[in-house]
Amino acid sequence: IHAVNVTEANPRFAQLLLEQFGGATGELSAALQYWVQSFHVENAGIKDMLQDIAIEEFSHLEMVGKLIEAHTKNVDQTEAYKSTLFAVRGIGPHFLDSQGTAWTANYLNEGGDVVRDLRANVAAEAGARQTYEALIKLATDKGTQETLVHLLTREISHTQMFMKALDSLDKLTDPFFGNIKPDETVALYYNLSTNGNGKDERGPWNSEPTFK
Repeated sequence: IHAVNVTEANPRFAQLLLEQFGGATGELSAALQYWVQSFHVENAGIKDMLQDIAIEEFSHLEMVGKLIEAHTKNVDQTEAYKSTLFAVRGIGPHFLDSQGTAWTANYLNEGGDVVRDLRANVAAEAGARQTYEALIKLATDKGTQETLVHLLTREISHTQMFMKALDSLDKLTDPFFGNIKPDETVALYYNLSTNGNGKDERGPWNSEPTFK
């Protein structure tokens, strides 16, 4: 989907890239989360969207993997390489995050309700976008930066898709879903703190007509 070009290998940066390969906000987590969610959905359009995005996320996993490979290949004799996880695990990507913690299915957020899952996906894309922004700021190789900007851009695109799907269900701004009616406290705001100066801040999150 997008070319990967690295001209200046940096194994230490490659270790940071592991965050988006085997980390909580990484592409494997996103791909598997959306793919599994698609089998819970009866709405044919949303099911198709989830599977399309999941497959795209697998291509992103490949891109991140290629970046890691390029940043660790042919530099295994350098001191920089010897200071990284790759000195023990070998070149290329591994199902680890940047701290060496193994990938786990605990990273996946899926629950069998389309509204619940779509909202979880919006949060997942936000986490991935934030991680890519941090990586872009640390990247010194131009080709790497370009690839990461593309990946960040697609996180924004996916967020928009998930929000549009929620809107099509009239659930973009409606917090209620499911079959259990909430009790009378649903419109009650518990004012239990101040702004640090002894004053209470007011806003639409604690004001009428939604809250009292």
